[in-house]
Amino acid sequence: EAHKFFAEAIEHLERILEIAPQVIAYDLHPVYFSTRWALAQKNVKLVGVQHHHAHIASCMAENHLEGKVIGFALDGTGYGTDGHVWGGEVLISDYEGFERVAHFAYAPMPGGEAAIHEPWRMAVSYLVQHFGEKMFDLSIPFVQQLDHRRAEVLLRMIERGVNSPLTSSCGRLFDAVAALAGIRQQVTYEAQAAIELQMAIDPLGDDTAYPLGIVPDGSAWIIDTGPLFGALIEDLKSRVPVGTTSRRFHNGLVDIFTQLADRVRVRSSLTRVCLSGGTFQNIYLLRGLQASLQSHGFEVLCHSEVPAGDGGLSLGQALVASRRRA
Repeated sequence: EAHKFFAEAIEHLERILEIAPQVIAYDLHPVYFSTRWALAQKNVKLVGVQHHHAHIASCMAENHLEGKVIGFALDGTGYGTDGHVWGGEVLISDYEGFERVAHFAYAPMPGGEAAIHEPWRMAVSYLVQHFGEKMFDLSIPFVQQLDHRRAEVLLRMIERGVNSPLTSSCGRLFDAVAALAGIRQQVTYEAQAAIELQMAIDPLGDDTAYPLGIVPDGSAWIIDTGPLFGALIEDLKSRVPVGTTSRRFHNGLVDIFTQLADRVRVRSSLTRVCLSGGTFQNIYLLRGLQASLQSHGFEVLCHSEVPAGDGGLSLGQALVASRRRA
């Protein structure tokens, strides 16, 4: 039924607009329905556009920008050029192409899609990554309430690489922190855990920020989440209120991305920063990062007319495809 409606909508638009498309832009994810449809079309030019490149291009287009920008593309899921799941990306981007200059360290998603619906899986993934099997000895409520039998199954999946795709997603990091903080172990809609983590922020809290590391990786940088989880676990052991831990987590993200912007500026001399991706529907993070970057001398561009999430992707895809066609 959905396929039929999709085809009918395309035919309807072709008829009322009196056009015959010559170029089709599509997402790189090989199993997306829209991608499979695009690749099946004949006698048209096909342009594959990486998900997070499209996000930054969308923000650039809305703000009428030309040339290169520093782009922070933060969301839940986007197919990367290395075959992994991206979502915590720092890019140097224009419409013609992009360079990935930084990203969160990869973490396994045990169970694949199931990890999106059950944030506790990502909490286990990050704990085992940073604490190994000693995670079971951590005296925090999450571990004490954990079904150790199910957790052991996840550990074996991660060890063997069974249905555990790697992700650099900021959304999955939010899921893990929300689960550890006791906010949400399962969700019923996309980004529920992240939304509730934001809503839990103590508005009168201090400006303490959880630390994150920056590790060189060739010409790029990896954002190390180890220090973050170390500090979070200590707060959870001390029964620090969830409003405080949430605020410190958000402040940590603001700090690390400001540091990265400074580093990219030194390398590239770029001073314009575009913020895009569903994570920037988080008002605390958006406003905090805007203010921090502006205080460091950056011009910050974000969305006000086009959705920051995947609803805005098509604009970016169209601009990228148009430039590549030319």
